[in-house]
Amino acid sequence: MSDNDYKPDANLIKKPKPKRQGNYVHTSFLQGFLQTLASIFKDKGVLLMLVIAPIIYGFFYPWPYKAEVVQEVPVGVVDYDRSELSSTITRYSDASPNLIVYKYVDEDAAIEAMYRGDIAGYLIIPRDLERNVFSNKSAYVSVLANNGYFLLNKQVQMGFTKAIGTVSAGVEVKRSVAKGAYMDTAKKSTQAVPLRIDPMYNRSEGYGAYVVPAVSILILQQTLLMGTALLIGTWYENKKQNATTTGWLGRIMALSLVSFLMGCFYYGWVFSNQNYPRGHNMSGTLLFYALFAVTVATLGCLLGMWFKERERSMQILIFSSMPIFFLSGFPWPTTQLPELLQYVGWLFPTTSGMHASVQLNQMGASIAQVSEHFYHLAIYWVIAFILLIGVQHRKINKTETKVF
Repeated sequence: MSDNDYKPDANLIKKPKPKRQGNYVHTSFLQGFLQTLASIFKDKGVLLMLVIAPIIYGFFYPWPYKAEVVQEVPVGVVDYDRSELSSTITRYSDASPNLIVYKYVDEDAAIEAMYRGDIAGYLIIPRDLERNVFSNKSAYVSVLANNGYFLLNKQVQMGFTKAIGTVSAGVEVKRSVAKGAYMDTAKKSTQAVPLRIDPMYNRSEGYGAYVVPAVSILILQQTLLMGTALLIGTWYENKKQNATTTGWLGRIMALSLVSFLMGCFYYGWVFSNQNYPRGHNMSGTLLFYALFAVTVATLGCLLGMWFKERERSMQILIFSSMPIFFLSGFPWPTTQLPELLQYVGWLFPTTSGMHASVQLNQMGASIAQVSEHFYHLAIYWVIAFILLIGVQHRKINKTETKVF
């Protein structure tokens, strides 16, 4: 038998062992932390979501609300009475900082102007108003406003109400003086119980100071979720997604640190530059946001492992912002939502994030007063981290089963 006819026993040949797909890329906390930081700044897409996008939002989102309070709303006045009293009402209305008055000959002209968008509402002064007022007969004026735009509607009603109230008070004073009362006594009698309204936490009663601090938390959450899922999806495509428990903690800490710095940018520069109420319990605010950032980063890692693909996070998460905002109970009271939606809202960190952030930063609440939100996020983080490790082990075991 020649050498060429010799065939070795297949059982004696050692087959190369397949490469295990479950090898951990990051095994230590420090390794996971440093390499994640490096990956964030090397990946332009992740850097855009985690750093650049929050900064851009911080500059441009508050900009449209810089005026804070809606003023000089164009309105119409239809004066059928054409008396001294009706002229006074028109003049006082035009003097209001809330309104700019345009006169119309009849109601049809005012309605047509409102349909065109020239005015947000109008006042009808009926005929014989002055005669009825001074004859102690029933008299009234009508305010009609565009209820489809509630901010303008509020200002129209408020502006006309203040103007007419001032004129009415003047009429009452004249009546009392005509009956023999002293001027000072007559003025005091128009309002037996003086009313003083003092806004506590939004002194300017501005819309920007109301909406921007809460929406900022949503912005920070969504950019962190999408940036984190984007990064994990990239690692998944390159077979670098797996890490030990300490490696994952390092990754989460790196992502949380970047988000925490963005939060400091909002609490420190954005709110200060816009002169929003702030800093009433800054230590509690920063402590809470640190927990919030860790929780959201962990959720982002879990979603990245679940989506598996880099672009999938953008495709899904970008449409979730509006539902999350309304389920948080901030734009509409939580107690007024359907009961099922009240429970669904707690599936998102922003439900606690918005309320606790506003209460701590703007209202000066103590940590004890918002403790339920701390507990919610702490429990949320534990569950999300356990699921993250569980999803990884399941995928590792599934991959190894296929290989072997």
